[in-house]
Amino acid sequence: MIVAVFGSASPKPGDKLYQLAYDLGLALGKAGYQVMTGGYCGTMEATCKGARQTATAHTIGVTCDEIEAYRPGSANAFVLEEVRTQTLSERIDYMIRRADAYIALQGGVGTLAEIMLTYNMMIIGAIKRKAFILVGETWATLGARFFEELEGHIPAFAKELLLFVDTVDEAVLALKDRNK
Repeated sequence: MIVAVFGSASPKPGDKLYQLAYDLGLALGKAGYQVMTGGYCGTMEATCKGARQTATAHTIGVTCDEIEAYRPGSANAFVLEEVRTQTLSERIDYMIRRADAYIALQGGVGTLAEIMLTYNMMIIGAIKRKAFILVGETWATLGARFFEELEGHIPAFAKELLLFVDTVDEAVLALKDRNK
């Protein structure tokens, strides 16, 4: 089972969010999941690094020409399988369609784009409904506000598609529960 992990490129080793992503990768690897990320630095690197500590975990990094034109770099050292795309849209689409489940860590505009496109594709039936877990107080707060402010614009069933949790352990447990 492939779990796509969305998150920020900004955290560095030693940062709290980097450690959280590392812990998530380690927990996913120990649970036997394959991990797919955007393949670069920050939480993407940390998640792959954590997963690789299990020796059996497979890590997939989905990289693209547009990102590298914007911010030079290449796939992180913990990616075992690199998938190259030309555009950011192709990159996100690949991750959404190839993954069996999704986990989002704190991030910025790119992470929000990944979350919202995945969410909308599940709502309209473009992809099968899959486990979608958002980790951390930031997403829970934004989610609650989003649903409150846009009441009437979001189908009632859509609220059940997202699960907000506080910790890595809760995320992995919820992933197991939703994929029985």
